[in-house]
Amino acid sequence: MSTMYDKIDEMYDRRRKVELGGGDKRIDAQHNRGKLTARERIDLFLDDNTFVELNPFIEHRATSFGMDKLEGPGEGVVTGYGKVNGRLVYIFSQDFTVFGGALGEMHAMKIARVMDLAAKTGAPVIGLNDSGGARIQEGVESLDGYGHIFYRNSIYSGVVPQISIIMGPCAGGAVYSPAITDFVCMVEKTSQMFITGPKVIEAVTGEKISSEGLGGAKVHASVSGNAHFTAPSEPEILEDVRRLLGFLPQNNMEDPPVVPCDEVNDWDEEMLEIVPIAGTKVYDVRKVIERIVDKGDFMEVQPNFAKNIVIGFGRIDGHSIGIVANQPKFMAGGLDINSSDKLARFVRFCDAFNIPLITFEDVSGFFPGINQEHGGIIRHGAKILYAYSEATVPRITVILRKAFGGAYVALNSKAIGADIVYAWPNSEVAVMGAEGAANIIFAKEIDKSEDPVTTRAEKIAEYRERFANPYVAARRGMVDDVIDPRETRKKLREALEMLRNKRETRPPKKHGNIPL
Repeated sequence: MSTMYDKIDEMYDRRRKVELGGGDKRIDAQHNRGKLTARERIDLFLDDNTFVELNPFIEHRATSFGMDKLEGPGEGVVTGYGKVNGRLVYIFSQDFTVFGGALGEMHAMKIARVMDLAAKTGAPVIGLNDSGGARIQEGVESLDGYGHIFYRNSIYSGVVPQISIIMGPCAGGAVYSPAITDFVCMVEKTSQMFITGPKVIEAVTGEKISSEGLGGAKVHASVSGNAHFTAPSEPEILEDVRRLLGFLPQNNMEDPPVVPCDEVNDWDEEMLEIVPIAGTKVYDVRKVIERIVDKGDFMEVQPNFAKNIVIGFGRIDGHSIGIVANQPKFMAGGLDINSSDKLARFVRFCDAFNIPLITFEDVSGFFPGINQEHGGIIRHGAKILYAYSEATVPRITVILRKAFGGAYVALNSKAIGADIVYAWPNSEVAVMGAEGAANIIFAKEIDKSEDPVTTRAEKIAEYRERFANPYVAARRGMVDDVIDPRETRKKLREALEMLRNKRETRPPKKHGNIPL
């Protein structure tokens, strides 16, 4: 007759079998690829001894194509919860040693259940993706499983932060779950994402390309814009995500965590050296950002995609902020299709999770060109206007140098709801640059002049004096104050403190129709 101790021993034996996954040989094969196992990743990511596993004994119930004879310990995915820097997170980690991490009906159920718990309790969901795709032996049930995950990605978007970390292959329908989440992170040279693989593309179109060239981390970080963060190794990308979570709230009903900071730095002489007065000279706007945020700690998002706009997270007085800035080093900081998408999505994320927005503006306009027009710059540029206009978090703009045309309006102007707009005394706020405006307004006078070069220079100076300065906009209330660049951080600290309890609503509606 068995005793309770026998039953307990059986339980531990079963648990050890699940923890072993696909067995030692497959674990060794995973290590030989330079990859960690699903459980090793969880242990590395979470605070020590905080992981609690959920549904370890779930198994598949497929019988076709010999599946009735195959065991899949843990059903190819490890799910549960734990802590990152003492704060609750939910996690799922696909196990490539079991069925190649392929997703089936019960595999999907485990993921869906952990996502439901995250939404109920208000904590982030972290997905570690390493999968061969749909489990074709289960047929349409595997596709249905993906649907359940996509649905939860969508309805929990803006409720709890969702972060996808691509640790290996992610192909076919599997890529759409990460695409819906807030941030996609990839490991260089070992992770790939694509809808159709190289062999299918070659068969259909004749084009030849490697998996890495088609959907590797570098491609998605710099060309497609599908990846937000990349790192050379799994430990490094996991550490990056731990850092990212430190800027974010647990859910949409909370404010981001406050990190104590005794830094004041209310007067910064170096600010005068960073931004050249001449509007055509380039500089790195990240140097401005790093002088503003606490301890120079700025976490840039998508640093290698659409480099003409800079987005990322920092803190002022210990409070998280989202930062948007034109980058004059690339395309003179002008806005194009890709930067519009990058910017608008970031603004909407910050607004969803109560993160105040600061915009550093130095923009000559939307980038001209036939490709841009035919590619839909009107639609894409409108996303910026929409995203800022619907945002209700504290919104502050600092005009560093140029603010021209429709781009001036789009980049968090007073007209679309900015709470505070500051301008540096060297800034120009106008319909267009003085050179272009003078050519149009004074065209006849310049043409008829005996010395067109001199007359043109005089008219440019006249236009700049009358219109292209911050005081015209300040007189009309479009700029709240013209400030000394050296006290920019102080002004931002004061404005953020003043806006901390801001409450703003929008007309009741199901949702708007952003120009996607």
